[in-house]
Amino acid sequence: MTAMAPTRTEPDLSFLLDHTSHVLRTQMSAELAEIGLTPRMHCVLVHALEEERTQAQLAEIGDMDKTTMVVTVDALEKAGLAERRPSRTDRRARIIAVTEEGAKVAAESQKIVDGVHESALASLPDDEREVLLRALNRLVTGHLEAPVEGARPARRARQKG
Repeated sequence: MTAMAPTRTEPDLSFLLDHTSHVLRTQMSAELAEIGLTPRMHCVLVHALEEERTQAQLAEIGDMDKTTMVVTVDALEKAGLAERRPSRTDRRARIIAVTEEGAKVAAESQKIVDGVHESALASLPDDEREVLLRALNRLVTGHLEAPVEGARPARRARQKG
């Protein structure tokens, strides 16, 4: 005799969030590729422009391991968009400084990212859009703010910011 699968009693929230996140990332990747960037490169440029930040700080913001961060910054340097420099406040630290060209590209890439988000939200009626954003913000600042540490950790999501 074959066992019956349990009956689902709630919507599959994990699938809904994972799927929408995946599709947004693929759309964003495709559009950023048109200007020679990856989402990680965009993330580093934008957050390095906000204030003086070290490579480690930017890696934390972008949820990148050290190797991925080094490869990302190497690519930005090769493209002339960013460079490693000594920190003005801590002579032991090196920061990622965005070049003038990098700042222009960051402005363009931010428009692309905003457009991808705007397009996704535009597929919803205004009243549903506002409810969705309010609910998601409530989840990420409340019940789903921090991951649970377990014996087999799940892959971390991109950090807010």
